[in-house]
Amino acid sequence: MAAIQKITRLQMPWDTQDPFLFCAFHNDNYPKGNGKLGPDASLAGRYIGQDFVQKDGWAMYHGSKVPGFPAHPHVGFETVTVCEKGFVDHSDSLGAAGRFGNGDVQWMTAGKGVQHSEMFPLLNEEAENPLLLFQIWLNLPAKSKKVEPYFGMMWNSKIPVIEQTDAEGNSIKIKLIAGSFKNQSALNPAPDSWAANPENDIQIWLISLDPNASFTLPEGAEGSNRSLYFYEGEQLEAEGFEIPVMHHIRAEATEQLTLNNGSTKAHLLLLQGKPIGEPVVKHGPFVGNSRKDIEDAFMRFQQDAFGGWPWPSNEHTHEPEKKRFAKYPDGKMENL
Repeated sequence: MAAIQKITRLQMPWDTQDPFLFCAFHNDNYPKGNGKLGPDASLAGRYIGQDFVQKDGWAMYHGSKVPGFPAHPHVGFETVTVCEKGFVDHSDSLGAAGRFGNGDVQWMTAGKGVQHSEMFPLLNEEAENPLLLFQIWLNLPAKSKKVEPYFGMMWNSKIPVIEQTDAEGNSIKIKLIAGSFKNQSALNPAPDSWAANPENDIQIWLISLDPNASFTLPEGAEGSNRSLYFYEGEQLEAEGFEIPVMHHIRAEATEQLTLNNGSTKAHLLLLQGKPIGEPVVKHGPFVGNSRKDIEDAFMRFQQDAFGGWPWPSNEHTHEPEKKRFAKYPDGKMENL
């Protein structure tokens, strides 16, 4: 039986399958910083506050001086933010904060409601500030949609990376953000996550293939959905298909799938898991099982703004000299 079900061109936001709701891919070649965490470049010609056109290879998104996403609410799902290049300044209504990047992952459970901001500080004032980031929205089952919010960090140095070679000696690397591979398991996800139960087969991997490398994706659990996103490289071959970069491979999870890389290093994201199988009603960053869930969430947000906003600005950033760190809701600090 063939594993590949469908191959489509990637368009933002990327197409996802239950239990995943959304996947954003940010690949910005920001210029050097201006000393105030913004770009050392004119912002003329950009629709500030809603800049998504990638003029000159980068965007300000909703930021006015620093690129990023100022304070906004989330309800009923989780964000897994994978920052492979560049940095994110996080602040939220729990009082949690952090600066992470260069391979770090943040896992946040919105649950009953949280506000957060995600700004992209341009720390390098001498050279360009490339950003490569995925934000993955993982749904919560109805029983967990109103849990207390959770903020967690996975620092790059602690995330398992499995290295192997194919029959020809070509290198393959698997970065395990969620799930398991070759008897190794990822760090623990958020406690109320659908990923917290291994039976749900949540796999979030970053796969790197050297030129001409061949890699066989193992069988997943019965009933799981499997999506592969080929986001960097030139061309892959699989089951007789020639697959160009920036394409989505939807595959049968219970079948092995062998990927044969071309002459340029390739990078893929794997999202896999058993579906939650419940109704999904979305209104922007509010997710419920019914329209009433959304209305209730709006009412709660209007009443208390999910705890308010304890920061001086909706576009809050941390001091330019600050290194990677995390401040947790209980006041615990981690400094790297």
